[in-house]
This record gives sequence, C-alpha cells and structure tokens, in this order.
Amino acid sequence: MASKLGAVATALGIAAVVLALNPPTHLLHPPPVPGARDCLHASRVVPVTGAFGPESLAFDPSGGGPYTGVADGRILKWEGDERGWVDFAFTSSRRKDCIRPFAPELEHVCGRPLGLRFDKKTGDLYIADAYFGLMVVGPDGGLATLVASEAEGKTFRFTNDLDIDENEDVIYFTDSSTTFHRRQFLSACLSGEKTGRLMKYDKSSKELKVLLRGLTFPNGVALSKDGLFLLVVETATYRILRLWLKGPNAGKLDIFAELPGFPDNIRRNSRGEFWVALHSKKGPASRFFLSSSLIGNFALRLPISFQQLHSLVVGGKADAIAIKLGEEGEILEVVEDAEGKTVQFLSEVEERDDKLWIASVMRPFIAIYDLN
Repeated sequence: MASKLGAVATALGIAAVVLALNPPTHLLHPPPVPGARDCLHASRVVPVTGAFGPESLAFDPSGGGPYTGVADGRILKWEGDERGWVDFAFTSSRRKDCIRPFAPELEHVCGRPLGLRFDKKTGDLYIADAYFGLMVVGPDGGLATLVASEAEGKTFRFTNDLDIDENEDVIYFTDSSTTFHRRQFLSACLSGEKTGRLMKYDKSSKELKVLLRGLTFPNGVALSKDGLFLLVVETATYRILRLWLKGPNAGKLDIFAELPGFPDNIRRNSRGEFWVALHSKKGPASRFFLSSSLIGNFALRLPISFQQLHSLVVGGKADAIAIKLGEEGEILEVVEDAEGKTVQFLSEVEERDDKLWIASVMRPFIAIYDLN
C-alpha cells in the first residue's frame, strides 16, 4: 500500500513540475464567472513610481488621497497628477536598509503595511503591518507607533487587515497565521493550517480580545453599515464569514458568501454594499491543491520556484475580478479584466466618487475605473 501511495505521489509530482514548466493555459485557467462584465481593462493606470505592491487604499477624513502601503514599508499619499505620490509614513525606523522597491527577504526589517483605515474623528491612520502588528500614525504622518503585537501570548506573524467601529471606538483586525509570515502566503494558503485569528482592540481601555480562533487564512475585514455584524474574509476557503456583533444573533458566526475565487480585502461602499477583490478565480489546479492538506503540503515541496507554483495555483494566467455583494451576501455585480490586459491580481477595490479605486499587492500601480 505504501509503495502504491509513493508511486502516486511521485507521478503527481512529476506531472505538477511538467505543468509548471509548460503550463497548458487552456486546461488550467479557471472557467468564466456567470454574469461578469469584462470592463476593467478600461481602467486608468496610475504607476506607483519607485515602489511596488500597493495592497490597500484609504482616503483621509477630508477626502485626500488615496494613501497606500507599499513593499518597502512606506505609506504613500497621492496628491494628484501634478505632484504624484509623496511619502507620508513608514512603519520601520530602519529606513536606510529599505532602498529596494521589492525585497521580500527584508520585509521583517522594513515592515509591510497591508490594510489601512483612517479614524474619521481623529484623523489618525491605523495600519495592519504584516510583521509588526497593529500600528497608528497621526494626521501629519511620519514614523508609526505600535498599538498591539500579540494576543494571548502569541505574537502576530501576519497582521493583515482592519476596520474601525467609530461608534464603539474599537478596531477589528486579522492575523492570518501564527505559523507563516506574509512572504510565505502560499504556504499559509496551501498547507491547510487553521491558526488565523480575529481580534478586537478597544481604543479607550486598550484592551485586546481574541474574538475568533482557528480561521483559515483570515484576510479582509468590513463592518456592516448599521454595525450589527462584521465580515471576515477566509482566503483559502473562498468564503466570507459573518460574525454578529449585536441583536438577537449576537455572538453567532455564519457564512455570508461563497465566492468563485480567492478573496482578499473587502470594503463597504456608502450604500452599505461590499466590494470584494479576488486575487484570482477558482480553477482546476487550485481546487486540486486545496482539496486536502496532504496535497497542498506536497505541492509546497515540489522542486519549482515560488513564481511557478503561484502560476499553477492561479491557473497560469493573470487576470482581475471584483464582486459587489449586497447586505445579505447576494452577488449584485461582477466586473473583471478577463485577459489581464490592464489590471491583475486584485487585493482591494474601493468605491468612491463613482469610481472604483483598485489596488494590487503584486503590481507597481493602482488603477481607477469610472463607473459612469
């Protein structure tokens, strides 16, 4: 029996390596999403000059920005076409060591700001830094200060996203893994581990509480317009969970939506609907690799590069897709760049001023799509 399993594993390994080196896109690429509008290729691209990987976007209380965190640990502010991007803040004091736009091996030194949210009452910018934890910087920018870096004796290893309940004066944020760092996101996704957590930080009392444990790659966070529930993205399970905060269902957890791909950040618009950015669609390869932790961990040991494994998981082709959900989790709209002509690998979509502001953790630009 053991020899048969070994032979099967060897055969799968050889097949995966061959596919990685010579990907048959027509077989691996995920199927179309019903009802999707192929329109995002018409987006306007705004390069993040000298930087890489704008993961999240935020506008300050006066409407300035957007602001975005990039791979070298800085947070940049967009000041229009004439001035472009300017430095606003940073999460590490070791700026002299952080001169390359993209250096994953230095992320633990330079910091990696992911989710961003402004406190509209104070103008403070809260930052989920993947390596340092929950941080904050004042309206004038500069070096961010630490708010929280551990919970229940476990240090945050992959702080990911946050949202602020300004009525309750609390911050909800995720730590995707207690095992893997951000630069190991494929391992966190494929290994099947369930060590992610959702935290609640009370700004007044400074109390930090773990609300949910055992999550599978928790990622984006969004509070409902009425504050009754909180949405938490589980990237590796293609779904969004709903935690009821108030009312007769308070404390209950259910599934809000199941999605046709890997969801990243989620952002509420002014009408109470939610835009979800998908890193990629769900396809034959991703279904197979995530079908069991045994297969996922086997894939992580294949003798191929990170880029080749990533290409296999996403179906051998870069594209872009975003989904708008209603307040009950129903799909209202699907927009995409089906061929990846302009945008790819979305990490966040923010609706503002009749535009979609689009970010990607794997590209050196943001994009703007006009909804009119």
